[in-house]
Amino acid sequence: MDDKRYLLSLIREGEHQQQDFKYRVADACKLAKSISAFANTDGGRLLIGVSDDGHLSGVRSEEEIFMMHQAAYKFCKPEPSISFDTYHAEGRTIVKATVPPSAKRPVYARDEEGLMRAYIRIKDENILASPVHLALWQESQKFRGSVITYDDSVRQLLSIMKGSQTLNQIVRLSKLPRHKVIMLLARLIRFGTVRWEHIGQQFHFSLS
Repeated sequence: MDDKRYLLSLIREGEHQQQDFKYRVADACKLAKSISAFANTDGGRLLIGVSDDGHLSGVRSEEEIFMMHQAAYKFCKPEPSISFDTYHAEGRTIVKATVPPSAKRPVYARDEEGLMRAYIRIKDENILASPVHLALWQESQKFRGSVITYDDSVRQLLSIMKGSQTLNQIVRLSKLPRHKVIMLLARLIRFGTVRWEHIGQQFHFSLS
């Protein structure tokens, strides 16, 4: 399969959980956000030089290629594992950046204000990770073989979880400290007792 046919086969899939189109690289911070989201979720690929409607616009300059590397290796921490492949079609250069899921989550991306933030990929969007996600990743790294103890705090938390609730709602109803609720939700998600979903720009938590 030649480059053009291969690229068009990918473009026909559209943007989804594991694929994103970038018309051009004008800002390393925005590219780093996509890299963070893929690395913290299921991995994915960026097609750079492809517009939102699937048109092959091409990478325009060496500066854009430099920004790609900056985004991956300077604007993301820890440094993600990422590979770049170059394709040529219709006289244009398209770059495919492949980002595998990271074994060291969270992968943070530097934003426009210089702050390091972690993102996750939900459908075709890069979403800022919640404090519960951060705690879940940290727990998974530190305590791979730990168990959860159903103490009074856990029972109190579970007793107020009715339907789908936001973190703020759970904190208010449980009357537990916010940091405690975040830690407990992370552990309960890890052990399959609680699940999360993204609804209306907010994360909601419910019993599995």
